[in-house]
Amino acid sequence: MGTIRLKRAYEPADLTDGRRILVDRLWPRGLAKAEARIDQWMREVAPNPELRKWFGHQPDRFPEFRRRYEEELRSDPVHRRCVEEILHAAERETVTLVYAAKDEVHNHAVVLLDCLYHWRE
Repeated sequence: MGTIRLKRAYEPADLTDGRRILVDRLWPRGLAKAEARIDQWMREVAPNPELRKWFGHQPDRFPEFRRRYEEELRSDPVHRRCVEEILHAAERETVTLVYAAKDEVHNHAVVLLDCLYHWRE
């Protein structure tokens, strides 16, 4: 079983990243596609635009954002398909979920990773 981990889009890619999946709905600002070395852009797994805008990367909203995004990941068929695709890829290789948020603690990729590890068990 491979590993699933997180990495900011602005950190250099390296060989230990394995399959690099961008999990943001928008392409990271100022990052050239060649430099990013993204294997797959999975926009659909990101929070819906309304939830993303409501959260606005405000740490005090993170607990409610987490709750809403986890529900979206569980209940929305498109999100479920993306989760299953990531888990399937992780059975074969290391998967690095790439995200652009500056805050490395309060962001959707952290929530997604937690959900993936819980659903994997």
